[in-house]
Amino acid sequence: MAGVIVELVISWFLLWLISKKHLSVLGFRPTKNRVTNLGVGLLIAASCCTIYQIMTTVFVNNNWTLNKQVTGKGILESSRWTLVSVLYEELIFRGALLYIAMKKLGVTKACILSAVCFGIYHWFTFNVFGNPFMMVITFLMTAIVGLSWAYAFAKTSSLYLPIGLHFGWNFFWMVVFSNGSSGQAIFVRENTNQLQGLLSWLVFIFQVFALPLLTFWYLNWFSKKIKTSC
Repeated sequence: MAGVIVELVISWFLLWLISKKHLSVLGFRPTKNRVTNLGVGLLIAASCCTIYQIMTTVFVNNNWTLNKQVTGKGILESSRWTLVSVLYEELIFRGALLYIAMKKLGVTKACILSAVCFGIYHWFTFNVFGNPFMMVITFLMTAIVGLSWAYAFAKTSSLYLPIGLHFGWNFFWMVVFSNGSSGQAIFVRENTNQLQGLLSWLVFIFQVFALPLLTFWYLNWFSKKIKTSC
């Protein structure tokens, strides 16, 4: 958590030094729309991740079952770590730097730059640097979703929606389903059967595009709603 606090201090300094703005431009103050966006982001991401996880097992004679080894303390610790990591990444890639880039480069170029940086960053967090095939796959997965989250910040002028989307996906990916390294997931696979061939690629495509497409759809709906209410 100390790292997040340091990020906030650095963000405040950069915003004031370059744009003469305060942290308020990141949209921290809760409003009805922002809290709604947070909830919608959580729901969209949780739904996409759950459907994806079911798809990885239902076609190969596999199932998800309750993890008998999991503990309440483990779930709380994994949840805390997931939230902190999400806040850490959001402040880097969708925070002050994105705001400044939007003012200097425009929304489209700034969001693309943010997405590219997000994709490259995951080469190192996923430990795939040096493996060309996995670097391409990792970049596609993270840069595309990173682009949608960058636009979520740009269109709502707040971090609430990108945080909701990011935390919703990561929480279900690591804490609800067994894709983290801690072993403290609520559900685990019954066996090691995995998808193969064309079906595997179709499910992968769903994983890559479902959440970003739903995010862009919601942003379009949200923008129309805001214009109507004005």
